[in-house]
Amino acid sequence: MGSELKVFTLGEVSKHNSPKDCWLVISGKVYDVTKFLEDHPGGDEVLLSATGKDATDDFEDVGHSTSARAMMNEYLVGEIDESSFPTKPKYMPPKQPYYNQDKTSEFIIKILQFLVPLAILGLAVAIRFYTKSS
Repeated sequence: MGSELKVFTLGEVSKHNSPKDCWLVISGKVYDVTKFLEDHPGGDEVLLSATGKDATDDFEDVGHSTSARAMMNEYLVGEIDESSFPTKPKYMPPKQPYYNQDKTSEFIIKILQFLVPLAILGLAVAIRFYTKSS
């Protein structure tokens, strides 16, 4: 059966993206689901939004029943040419400038962590002392 199926490119399949002519690509196979649009439990918009791309993930994410999977055979029109899919670019993280964490020595930071709270405490005691004696 696989050898008698017509092979379509993604460009050919993506032209069939209207309510009067709707084709989907699922698991490497091409389905003409035009007649099923009105009967689809999720509505026709779900199917129409999956045209022009590989809808395998969309189909599998929903968790279709075995009867729904068996029903697909009556809508099968061919296979997809896998080489017609655009290649996904490899992710390249953006180049980061070199960051030197030791711009300020750790010793100065430790001194400031000690002195700043001490200075605030001293200021609070001085204000309290001067306002109480007046």
